[in-house]
Amino acid sequence: MRLQGQAKRLTIFIGESDHYHHHSLATEIVERARRSGLAGCSVFRGTAGFGATGHLHTARLLSLSEDLPVAIVIIDAAERIEEFLPQLDELVTGGLVILDDVDVVRYIANPAGRSTRKKA
Repeated sequence: MRLQGQAKRLTIFIGESDHYHHHSLATEIVERARRSGLAGCSVFRGTAGFGATGHLHTARLLSLSEDLPVAIVIIDAAERIEEFLPQLDELVTGGLVILDDVDVVRYIANPAGRSTRKKA
């Protein structure tokens, strides 16, 4: 799969402790993105943040939070992202979902899963 030029970036901000049917919401979103054949999906765990409640979540040792912020980022062609959005209506009951335009400079999938590094 190749992706280049205009695309969409879908970013979902949730809490680490958010769940869907007794398992991680982030894991559910990643799995659904994979099953939908999207170009890729990454999950980033934050070290501090706050949302609509204003409650600060932080990884500082003295106030270790069990609900750190999580950002899930998906980039693909606009039509593929638009097709995926309705699934988030069911999954994300609290959090923030944003969509923005991006320019993909280079993305080349490696469907065989082989290393692209040259041997010495």
